[in-house]
Amino acid sequence: MTAALTSWRDGPAKRAIVDFVTSATRDGPRFIAAADRIATFDNDGTLWVEQPMPPQFDFVFRKWAAEAEADPSLAGQPPYKAIVAKDEAFFEGVATQEPKVVATLLQAFARSWAGTTPDEFDAQVREWVKTVKQPKLGVPYVELVYQPMLELFDYLRAHEFRVFVCSGGGRDFMRAFAEQTWGILKENVIGSAAAYTYADGKIVRSDQLLGALDLGPGKPEHIFAQTGRLPAFAGGNADVDIEMLTCAKFALLVNHDDADREFAYTKAAEKSLATAEQLGWAVVSMKNDWTTVFKNDGAA
Repeated sequence: MTAALTSWRDGPAKRAIVDFVTSATRDGPRFIAAADRIATFDNDGTLWVEQPMPPQFDFVFRKWAAEAEADPSLAGQPPYKAIVAKDEAFFEGVATQEPKVVATLLQAFARSWAGTTPDEFDAQVREWVKTVKQPKLGVPYVELVYQPMLELFDYLRAHEFRVFVCSGGGRDFMRAFAEQTWGILKENVIGSAAAYTYADGKIVRSDQLLGALDLGPGKPEHIFAQTGRLPAFAGGNADVDIEMLTCAKFALLVNHDDADREFAYTKAAEKSLATAEQLGWAVVSMKNDWTTVFKNDGAA
């Protein structure tokens, strides 16, 4: 089965993954029953590019900019005001997924799409997927999914792990492309979400968030609420993933250190990198551990 990890160089990260999965699936003290083989992964920065900001906010800000252009009175209201004024502190909070900023945005996000059906919302996301390109790399965001992580999904599934994506971003935004992009069913996507109402034969989004924000401690809370279990395997890349990684039996932290093929940064990941060293998590060097980065690049 190790051949499935073809974009992973033989090194400490790959060996740690294989050792854990092997011991979890063979009789012995580290065996994990198939029912408990839950694997959860953050999305932004763990499964695809998150610079210069998480892709969902590209989708959201385009809509809000269009709304502010159509109705100039909105320009004085948050979050439109910060977008129109190009408030640096605001965008910094977006880029680093600062929980207070994300919470404000997701509340506004819920309001903007209140009353839409799932099909209507999915259609808007799919149009964004087809037409919008990442500003530096010049291709659609869904082409910037990390090939080694897709291989890891396949490797885990081959060993009877159930794979979930658990992100602070919008659950329904990710569900619109999850099956085609990650090969993950919609019901295996966990994230911050709007509440829904059902009336007159149809279900529509409300203007309220469903439960707490899926960041920090919210991640294990949401995972347990959906699966009834905490993860055996967890993957993340940032400080907001620490609680999810800490509660797992095996933790994998993606380190963005490849300025040539992607981006090099540690901002909003300093605590997670320090925790990884302290607790012995497996740390992935994008530069040294991956022979290829993106799913359409082909293995080097």
